Formats: sequence, C-alpha cells, structure tokens
Amino acid sequence: MVSEGQPKKYDEYKSTLDADTLETARLELREDDNTRDQALKQFRHWIEKHPAIKKCRTDSLFLLRFLRTKKFSLPMAQEMLEQYLTIRQLYSNWFQNLDVDDPELMAIIDNGYLVPLLKRDQHGRKVLLSCAGRFDPSKFSSAHLVRVHSIVVESLLDDEKNQVYGYTYLNDEAGLSMSHFSTLSFMDIRNILRCVQNSSPMRHKETHIINLPNSVAKILEFSMSVLNDKFKSRVMIHRNVQELKEAVDPKILPKEYGGEISLSEMIDEFKKELKQKKDELKALDDMYIEISPKYYQEANEELSGICGSFRKLEVD
Repeated sequence: MVSEGQPKKYDEYKSTLDADTLETARLELREDDNTRDQALKQFRHWIEKHPAIKKCRTDSLFLLRFLRTKKFSLPMAQEMLEQYLTIRQLYSNWFQNLDVDDPELMAIIDNGYLVPLLKRDQHGRKVLLSCAGRFDPSKFSSAHLVRVHSIVVESLLDDEKNQVYGYTYLNDEAGLSMSHFSTLSFMDIRNILRCVQNSSPMRHKETHIINLPNSVAKILEFSMSVLNDKFKSRVMIHRNVQELKEAVDPKILPKEYGGEISLSEMIDEFKKELKQKKDELKALDDMYIEISPKYYQEANEELSGICGSFRKLEVD
C-alpha cells in the first residue's frame, strides 16, 4: 500500500523488442527511449488526475497499446483509453468476463472459428484467421461471436511486436449466412465496427476476405459504409484461396489452406497461451470509469430506436 501523499510506484519499462522492431517503431511510430519515457510518465499522471477513471491498469505494456496505436500522440491515446474503458462497461456482454474456462467460448475456439496463426506475415504482423463456416449460429448467439473476438484480441494486445507491427486479418466467409446475423441489429454492427475503429488499441493493417457468398454482400456493403476511408482502403476481397496466396505467404497458412501446420495444432498452441493469460484477462474487469447517467440514457435511446435486426434484411 502507498501512503497518502507518497508518489505511486510504477513498473520500469524493459523492452522485449529486437533491433529491427525498435527501428520500425522509430520510423513508423516516432518512438525512442525519451519519447516513450515521457509519454508513459504524462499518461500515468493524466490517469491519476482523471475525474472519471477510478481504476485502470498503468503498467507500461498496457499504456503502450494506446501510445503505439496512436503513434505517440498523447491526446489521441488518452481519448482512445477513455473510449476503451467506456465501451467495456457499456457493452459488458461483449467485452467483460472473458473467461478461458467458459465452455461456450472454448467450444467456438476449438471449432476453429477464430485462430491466431503461429507465424507472422511477411511484414512481421500477427495474423488472425476467421472461418465463418466454423461458427454454428444454431448453437451460439452473436454475443458469443463478439466475445470470442474479444478474448482472442485481448490475449494478444500486450505483445510488443503486435503493438509495433499491427495485425493482418484473413476472413474466410464460406458458409456465412443470414442466420449468423439473426440476433444482430444494424446498430449492433455499427457499434461493433465503431468499437474496432475507435476503441481497440490495435494497428489494423490489412483485411483479406475470401469466399464471400452473394447472399450476404449487402451486409458487407453496409459494414464498409460505416468504416472510415483508411479502413476501407485496407480491405481486399479475393475470389478464392488461390488469390489470397498471391497476397499472403502461403507458408503461414494452416495446412487446410495450403500451409504447413494444421489448424488443430494452431488451436492447441493458442489455447495454451490463453490458459497462461487467464488471470490477466479476468483482471481487466477490475478497471472502472464513471459514466454519467446521461451518457447511458443517450446510448440506450440510440439502441432502442433501431428498426429491426438482420432477420428483416431483404436480400436481392
């Protein structure tokens, strides 16, 4: 315990990065020892004085999620942290209680719906593969779908290489149908995409989509309309796996897609990592920001004003 009036003690940052990654951070993120040290110090001071933030992680790796995503613009990193804490509470059914022992979440991961690949891509980025056909909408709800994304992503965010190089997404939409969206409203989709854009401390670099059924093309169209221009420019649609292999090194893909390591092996390795992070993931729920009743009211009014879910979407 720290006595009243005594300065708080924080961890001392110790880099886990190799020389090449540090150079990438310098060139792309404007990061060096002095910039990093000053930014961490000012960020912590701001959190201490923030009237609404009652409890928040202040360790270096957590704060660097936001600083690196925003290229060490402290005001932008601070704004993103506020949004991150706020959406975790506003949409607690999506972002809280990320328990690696939750049988439903683990069943979805076991089935291979969302898997971080073992090898990075040619740019050094972490690669996330999602396979829509491996998610069973008759067994699980859209909330389960978002929660799986949350637990997977949160388990990766403290990795410094991921923070510097960012992420590549491979989305195999074979098997995607309207039933996947049966419990999602347009507002849900919009809110999820806004959370990804504005509140997730991640450098989203590329999204590759393959095997997109014509029946859900309108949902992609709607989703793209919500994204900002930078995000839109990073979405690439390929007709099949062969086209994908021209954009991504085939060796990093699962065997089922022409790579070297089977999907089941990748899932097993990832589950070991998840188990190791069990306590860290649960501890995220300790963070707390005070949200005004007016803010809650406005959010609820916006949600209740939505006309219908994807069940009612007409598809040509």
